[in-house]
Amino acid sequence: MGDDINGLHHVGHLVHDMGLAMERYRQLGFTVPAPAYPVLPSVAGGPAEPFGVANTHVYFPGNFVELVAVMDDPGRMPAEARPIPLQVPDDKLPGLRAAIRATAANITSFLQRFQGVHIMIADTPDIDGVAARLKADGVGHGGVHDIQRPVETSAGVRMEPARYLEISDPDLSSGRVPEGRIGFAENAPIAASQDERHPDHPNGATGLVECVLCVDDAALPEWERRYDTYFGPAQGGDLTRFDRANVSVVAASALDDLLPGERPAALPAFVAYAVSVRDLAAAERLLLDNDVPITRTGPQEMFVPGDAALGVAIIFRQDG
Repeated sequence: MGDDINGLHHVGHLVHDMGLAMERYRQLGFTVPAPAYPVLPSVAGGPAEPFGVANTHVYFPGNFVELVAVMDDPGRMPAEARPIPLQVPDDKLPGLRAAIRATAANITSFLQRFQGVHIMIADTPDIDGVAARLKADGVGHGGVHDIQRPVETSAGVRMEPARYLEISDPDLSSGRVPEGRIGFAENAPIAASQDERHPDHPNGATGLVECVLCVDDAALPEWERRYDTYFGPAQGGDLTRFDRANVSVVAASALDDLLPGERPAALPAFVAYAVSVRDLAAAERLLLDNDVPITRTGPQEMFVPGDAALGVAIIFRQDG
């Protein structure tokens, strides 16, 4: 169990203001490309207009952090944002708009809980095997979906196939669990001639290496059981680590020991994620030069508090 998982695929950081989020992430030393947002007509034959949600990705080799904002006011989108026209037959337009509207409503409901990370997706080389395993273990999910994802390659941005599934709580709407959205994704291999390009982040970040979920103390055993079913056996200790997925679960009473000063906005909640960096001292200098507050938690690790990072603590960890 869990041997069909290769760490994190991505986490989704939901924000109220995309422009502010991009500015903050750049202050944190990340390279952030222009966001994209869909445009399509409200009625067949009508003019195309912004609709739904906008997103951008902070890319690393093998995974990424996604920034997501609802398009409630297109005028607030950054000037560099790229419209993506969606082409759909007239008879399919109402259904597509309904699906996009439902996604935006989900994001809005998450943001009403708090601004921060609400999405955690694990990487797998065998999405069909994961789907079968979860079903055999009685875990509800919405099945495997085929999508296209943007990939920056040496030849420019290309749309590449990907497949994903989301776990569903029986008491919530499809694709929802108490902590937000969790699931699995499988990327199609990219041909060598179309190798993915990864930006050089000024902070030296090299990968997304951990996501931390905080839960109520009394509920911790049940969360450990659930995540054991999803991700395989955990390593015990002060922090319950599901190493195959690079996901950790911490009781609320122990959060201050892990991340001094942090308080969850709600329970359960993804309270932090970690990135590896080539040179922690250099990353620290960059953050301090940009007036970003940091807390050292050891010689190999520091974090930016959630209050300074739009609702999620960002841990910087020395690579290797």
